[in-house]
Amino acid sequence: MTNSVLHRVRQRLETTPKPETEESILLRVLVQALVVVGIIATDVAAETQISLWAVPLSLVGATWSYYRRRDRNVPVKFLIAIGMVVALTVFLRNLFGALNDTRLVLAELLIHLQVLHSFDLPRRKDLGYSMVIGLILLGVAGTVSQTLTFAPILLLFLGVALPVLVLDYRSRLGLLEGKSKKTKVKKNPQEIKNTFKFYFLLFTLIVGLGLTIFAVMPRFPGYQLQTFPVSGPQGLEQQNFSSNGRAIVNPGYARQGKQGSGGGGGQNQERGAGQMDDTFYYGFSSKINQNLRGEMKPKVVMRVRSQAEGFWRVLALDRYTGQGWEISRDKQTQTVQRPAWSYRFFLPRQVIFTGKTKQVIQSYTIVSELPNLIPALSYPKELYFPTQEVAVDTESGLRAPTGLGEGFTYTVISEVPVRDRALLAKTSTNYSERIRNYYLQVPPEISDKVRQLTEEILAKSRKPITSPYEKALYLAQYLKQNYTIPQDPFGLPFLDEKEDLVEAFLFKHKGGYPDHFSSVLTIMLRSVGIPSRLVAGFSPGEFNPFTGFYVVRNTDAYAMTEVYFPNYGWFAFDPIPGNPLIPPSVEEDQTFSVLRQFWKWVAGWLPSPVSSWLNNVFGAIIIWLIGAIIWLWALLSNGWVGLFTGIILSICLGFLGWLAWNRLQALRYRLWLGKLPPMESIYQQMLKELSVQGYAKHPAHTPLEYAYQARQHHSPDKAEVINEISQAYVQWRYGGETPNLKQLRSRLQSLKKSQMKKVWEKRSRLKLVKQ
Repeated sequence: MTNSVLHRVRQRLETTPKPETEESILLRVLVQALVVVGIIATDVAAETQISLWAVPLSLVGATWSYYRRRDRNVPVKFLIAIGMVVALTVFLRNLFGALNDTRLVLAELLIHLQVLHSFDLPRRKDLGYSMVIGLILLGVAGTVSQTLTFAPILLLFLGVALPVLVLDYRSRLGLLEGKSKKTKVKKNPQEIKNTFKFYFLLFTLIVGLGLTIFAVMPRFPGYQLQTFPVSGPQGLEQQNFSSNGRAIVNPGYARQGKQGSGGGGGQNQERGAGQMDDTFYYGFSSKINQNLRGEMKPKVVMRVRSQAEGFWRVLALDRYTGQGWEISRDKQTQTVQRPAWSYRFFLPRQVIFTGKTKQVIQSYTIVSELPNLIPALSYPKELYFPTQEVAVDTESGLRAPTGLGEGFTYTVISEVPVRDRALLAKTSTNYSERIRNYYLQVPPEISDKVRQLTEEILAKSRKPITSPYEKALYLAQYLKQNYTIPQDPFGLPFLDEKEDLVEAFLFKHKGGYPDHFSSVLTIMLRSVGIPSRLVAGFSPGEFNPFTGFYVVRNTDAYAMTEVYFPNYGWFAFDPIPGNPLIPPSVEEDQTFSVLRQFWKWVAGWLPSPVSSWLNNVFGAIIIWLIGAIIWLWALLSNGWVGLFTGIILSICLGFLGWLAWNRLQALRYRLWLGKLPPMESIYQQMLKELSVQGYAKHPAHTPLEYAYQARQHHSPDKAEVINEISQAYVQWRYGGETPNLKQLRSRLQSLKKSQMKKVWEKRSRLKLVKQ
C-alpha cells in the first residue's frame, strides 16, 4: 500500500505542470543588481564585510538558476532547505548576542536567505522576492548609516529600480522577449535614446520630488521611533573601576611623567604655563589649568542622534583655583550598577525641581578616542551603556570604567528642564547650605575687587536689575560686547605663578581665550551671591539633515557657566563672543529643522538687509503653518465632529487636487502645442478632439488610413473635415507644401463646434425623456 501511495504521489508530481519561467535576461540581471546594491549598502552602513562572499556567491547562484530554470532541481531544493535551517540557527545564535539592536542580525539573515534563494529563480514571482529583499536591505542600511556615504548607494538603487519596475510590468503583460525567441526585433538607436531620456527624466523627477518633500516635511520629535542602540568592543562588560578607581582618564594629559597619547603637550597641573594637547580638550578632567596656550586640530569625535539640539554636557567643576578649576568632592563619586539582563542604568537624581521638563532621547556613536567621561544632555535619568557599571560624580557628570573609543554606541534619556524666563526671573535667593558652601566660593584676594566691578557694571543698566537670572543675562552680554579674544592662540602672555586669571582678564588684558570668559562670568556671579559653576562639554556640532546626525568635532568642546535657581535647577549662560547667549535646548522648535538649516546656508550668501527681511517673511509663514497644523489637529481630534470634518475636508482636498491636476495637464498640453509647427499643432488638436469622442488613432495607422476609417464612424461633413486636415498634414509633412493655415484652423473650430452641438442636443433629448 505504501508503494502505491508513493507511486501516486510520484505520478502527480510528474504530471504537475512546470512553472512558467522568466526568460528575460535583462530583467534577471537588473534584479540581481538590486540585490547586490542592497548587500553592499548594508556593508557600507554597518562597516561589515558580508558582501565579500555574499555578492559573488549570489551572482553564481543567479547564473546557475538561469541555465537550470526549466528543470525541477529537486536535489538542489533539498540542499536549499538544509541551508535555510543552518541560516536560522546562525540567526538565533547571533540574536541572543545582540538583543539591544537586532537590525544587523536580521539583515544578515536576509542576506543568507537571498544567497540561497538565488539558486532557485525560475519564475518572475521568485525575482519579485529578490526585489523585496533588496529593498528591505536598503532600508536597514538607511537606519544604520550615519554618513552621506549612503546617499550615492541610494541613488544607484533608485537608478536600477526604475527599469526593473518597468520590465517587471512588461513581463506581466507578456511584452518581454527572452533568448529562446527565434525572432528578434532590433531596436532603433533613436528608440534607445528616447528610452534613456525617459529614465533620466523620471529619475530626476523622483529625486527632486523626494528632496522637496524631505525638506518641507515637519519633524515631530515625539513621533520618532524610540530605539536604544548599545554596542562596544568585546570584553567591555567585564570592565570595572577597580584598576584606577573612579578617576578621570584624559589621554591628552601626561600621567606619571609620561606624555599624553594625543600627540600634543598636555600637562596635568593646577597652575603655571603650559601647552595644551592638539587632539584632546584640556577641560575634560577633575582638575584643569587655564594657563595653557595652543589650539586643537579638528577631528570628528562622535555622531549624535537626538530629539532636540543641545549642549552635550560632559562634566562640571565647582572650585576655582586661581588659574583653573577642580571638582572639590571628586572622592564622593558613586558607582551605579545595572542588572545582568539589561543595559539599562537608572541614574540618581541629585537635584529635584518643580518646573516643567521635557524628555529627550539621544544616541551617541563614538568615532574617535575620548576620555572615560560620558557626554549627555543635562539631567540624564536613564543610561543604556555596554559596561557593567558607571559612576556619577557630585556635579552630575557620568564616567565609564574605560575610555570611550571607536565602536562605542550608547543611549541616554534626559529629563531636560524647560527654560521659562518669566519663572526663573522670580526665583528665590534663599539658597540651601549645600549650595552656599560649594558654589559661592571666590578667592579672598580678588573677592572685593571683582564684586565692586560687577556691581558697577550692573548699575549701568537703564533699569535696576534685581533677579539673579537677569543679572546673569546682563553680565554675559556685557562680557561679549566689551572684552575680546586674541586672534593668535599663543598671543596672550602666560600668567605668573601667583597671578589670578579672572583679575588679569578684567583689569589687565581686557579679554582672554574663550573658556576664560566663562570662568570670569562664573566668578563675577559668585561675587554678588549667585551660585554658579563651570560646565564643559560639546556644542551641538554640525547637523546633517540627510542623515539626521549631529557631527561633533573635538574643536566643538568648550566651557560655559551654569547658574543655580532654587526649585528649577541649573541653567547655562554662554558669555563667549560669537556664541549664542543662551545655548540651544528643548525650547528650540525642531519641526522644520531641515528648512532652517537650508535657509541658514542660503542666508550666508545674501546681504544682511535682504536676509533680515526674508527672515521676517519666512518666520511669519512658518508661524502661520504651525498654527494651521495645530488648529487642524485640534479640530480632527474632536470626536465624531472631527471625523466627519476630516471626511469633508478630504473630499474637498481631493476635488481641488483633481482640478489642479487637470489644469496642469491642460497647461502642459498648451505648452506642448506651442512648441510644434503650426500644421503639426492643428493635426494634433484634431486627433485630441477625436480621441475624446472615442475615436483614437492607432499608432500603426497612417494619417490617410485614419481619415479613410473616419468615414465609417462620422457624418459626411465631419469626415470631410478630417480628410481635409489629414491631406494637408501629409502634403506638408512629406511633400513640403505650404498649407492654408487660416482655413484649416477654421475647419478645426467647426469640428469642435459640431461636437459641442451634438453634446447639447443629447442633453436636451435626455431632459425631454425624463419629463
